[in-house]
This record gives sequence, structure tokens and C-alpha cells, in this order.
Amino acid sequence: MSRRMEQFHDVQGIAFGIVMTSLGVLFLESCGLVTGQLAGLSVLASFATPLSFGLAFFALNLPFYVLAWRKRGPAFTIRTLIAVAGISTLSPLLGRLITFQTLPVPLGAILAGCCIAIGLIALFRHKASAGGIGILALWLQETRGIKAGWVQMGFDAVIFGMAAFVLPLDQFMWSLVGAVILNLLIAWNFRLPTPAQP
Repeated sequence: MSRRMEQFHDVQGIAFGIVMTSLGVLFLESCGLVTGQLAGLSVLASFATPLSFGLAFFALNLPFYVLAWRKRGPAFTIRTLIAVAGISTLSPLLGRLITFQTLPVPLGAILAGCCIAIGLIALFRHKASAGGIGILALWLQETRGIKAGWVQMGFDAVIFGMAAFVLPLDQFMWSLVGAVILNLLIAWNFRLPTPAQP
């Protein structure tokens, strides 16, 4: 594949990831639901403070760019910064452009989990991320021997522990359902590329 074609594939893939993740966030916010990772913390912040999701998501990701730069290099960091800025900008824009006359909470949870999973898989496949805890988890695994999956699961447990005090029980439970769908879809559908055989 030529360099120009590879760049085109990365641009369209990251753009697709931004759109799908932002749409998933719209479903979450429309139903008053949360998810895990920094996106979930940002949604909680938007419920509890005057901050919008976009501003909270962008601000909470800032400290993690140093880790991204050191552990994944400038290209990954720049792509991740573009993805986070795109999601932070597009999510509130979609919220102003799209309204739902009827959106049952169970359906919103399922659609949010599906859309965010698809968006994150697209970002991962094109050497970017939505920032945050994944970068920290990788660093802890590399430097402290703590499994990245356990770090992410522990952070999600904290997020949902906080959500239990903010959300009604039914919204809390459907938030959990959406988060499980999201993580299962990523686990089932995303694979690291296999090295080319010599």
C-alpha cells in the first residue's frame, strides 16, 4: 500500500471512530447513562457540574498525553489528541442537532455500547485511541507488572461506584449493561495485527 493510500485509510478510520464514539455518547447523555473509562467520568462530571461532556472529556485527558508521548511516540499521541478533540467537539454538536422524541433507556444503553465499541475499534485499528486510562494501564503493566485489564476494570468499578450515588437504580443497571456490551464487542472484534511473515 502506498504512503498516500495508508494516510487516507488512517484519516477516514479516525474520522469514522470520532463520529461513532460521539454518537454513542449522545445515546448515553440522552438516556442519562454513563459508561466506563474517562468517557464515563466525563459524563458524570457533566451531570454533576456546569461542565459539558466535551470540555470535561478534553480536560481529563490532558495529563495522559505525556504518557502517550513517552510510551507510544509522537504519531500515536497526535492521532489520539485529534480523536479526543474531535469527540469533545462533535458530541455536544450532535446533542444540539439531534433530539429523540422517544428513546427507551434499554435501547439507548445497547446502542451506546455498540456505537462506542465500533468507534474505539476504528481508532485502535488506525493507531489512535480515545486517550486516558488505557495509556495509564499500559504504563503500569510495563513498569509495575500490574495487568492493564485489571487497572481498567478497577477504574471502571470506581466510576460505577460513583454513578450508584448519582443515577436512579434502573439507569445505573442499564449503564452497566451498556458498558458490558461495549467491552465484550471490543474483546470479540479487535485483534492486534499479526506481524508479516518474512
